Amino acid sequence: MRLFKLQSMVLIAIAFVLGCSEYIIVGILDNLAKQFQIGISQVGYLVTGFALVYAISTPLITLAIGKKSLYKALLILLSIFIVGNLLTAVANSYIILAVSRLITATSSGACIAVALAFANFIAPIKKRGWLVSWVFSGFSIASVFGVPFGTWISKNYGWRYSFYAIILVSIIILFFSILLLPKNIHQQASKNFKEQLRIFGDRRIQIGMFLPMFNLAGIYVFYTYLQPILSHILLVKENFLTLTLFLYGLMALISNQLSGKISSSSGLKKMPEIYIGQFLLLVLFPFLAVVPFIGMIVVMLLGVSMYLLNSPIQIFFLTVAEADYPQSLILASSLNSIFANFGIALGSATGGIVTEYFSLNKIAPIGSLYVLIALVLTLILERIGKLSKNFFKIKYH
Repeated sequence: MRLFKLQSMVLIAIAFVLGCSEYIIVGILDNLAKQFQIGISQVGYLVTGFALVYAISTPLITLAIGKKSLYKALLILLSIFIVGNLLTAVANSYIILAVSRLITATSSGACIAVALAFANFIAPIKKRGWLVSWVFSGFSIASVFGVPFGTWISKNYGWRYSFYAIILVSIIILFFSILLLPKNIHQQASKNFKEQLRIFGDRRIQIGMFLPMFNLAGIYVFYTYLQPILSHILLVKENFLTLTLFLYGLMALISNQLSGKISSSSGLKKMPEIYIGQFLLLVLFPFLAVVPFIGMIVVMLLGVSMYLLNSPIQIFFLTVAEADYPQSLILASSLNSIFANFGIALGSATGGIVTEYFSLNKIAPIGSLYVLIALVLTLILERIGKLSKNFFKIKYH
């Protein structure tokens, strides 16, 4: 049990450092814009580009892993991740910076997919939901603590040192990965890529993979522009802005922990109720925000709802793959992060369009439309399960 706890800490730490590298750009937009003498919007494209490359490259790399050792694959991916961040730290032009971020994105998606596959292998059945929720919490911890600390380093020592700090932490994690993670884990061998892709013929997967996409699209329409919403709609003073964002990050961390509890009890069956609540919060936000205190409560509740899908959908994908498509286990473990990043790209782009052509006040109701789609998909998935006893044999432990 002690070894399991140490291995769990390594997997959570991997998610943490991946999250720090992905999110840090948001905290140093001004620094990068000044350094490379470009507009903030151009730096912002690094975030969109990162999410898209992350989403597109992850399934290709996970397919390429095939029956190879997951241990070796993880070490190689972590090494590429370190190289990508090193290239970012020494970048002397925007082009090199952009290329370095694409390299980092390419390794990040596959890295978390392999880490989640490790979680599935090393955790006792009753602990799977717990460990998966904590691995995802690594990203929330990065958002709450890692990114503010990285921003502080950037302001006091320069933005390059933020990435040097990420590199140092990554090397330490690589060392403990070598030391603690099992070396003999493989997914079931398949004859070719086509064999692994069979999982996409399953209607449960076809519907389920769009859940994280529309779930996060709905939230990220709102979340991407949270700072101006707090400042201009809820009238949060500048000296309280950092504290408010920190509190929102804590709500997101709580969301991941609740996600683990949901997956251990009712799983996806609980999501329709959650989506109805989320939908109402987003639709009513412009009216409730007239009273800033009530508007702030709505914002924090949205933070709590943000990642509730994570563990149930991850366990769902892994259980389907384990039972019917063992040759596609790594690919299945990556589906959540792949489509979540498509959702982030869709949501942030939608938020930008709404802000440019309408107003900040319209952002939340527009986001509710994506949540409504997620609700419909969840109900369809539940209906499929009721129509065929053998079609939805997903047990949550």
